[in-house]
Amino acid sequence: MYQRKSLPTLNCGLDLVGEVLFGKWKMRLLWFINEGHQRPSQLQRQIPDASRRVLNVQLKELEDHELITKIVYPVVPPKVEYSLTEFGKTLIPIINTLGQWGDDYEERLKCVITKSLHQS
Repeated sequence: MYQRKSLPTLNCGLDLVGEVLFGKWKMRLLWFINEGHQRPSQLQRQIPDASRRVLNVQLKELEDHELITKIVYPVVPPKVEYSLTEFGKTLIPIINTLGQWGDDYEERLKCVITKSLHQS
């Protein structure tokens, strides 16, 4: 498992937000859990480009940061569900606003991202 080499810088709100939300799939995981996709297999179907391992790591980090809760039901085969905590629900309007900004500037963002990829 990945072990951090240095302690994070937590000097301001942006550092704190970055620490809990940065990760390729974290915002999408929060969004989809809020939309009712609570089982790991449902989340995997919503984000097919992500490996199961990466999703599990990011779900664990979201759980550690108290944004989601994990419920393991004592049945065979095991059943797991995720839900947002009240704290996690406070992020949904922010994620919605970021998504809307991305939609509003979709063409421009695609252009600058593609351009930067070709310059690398």
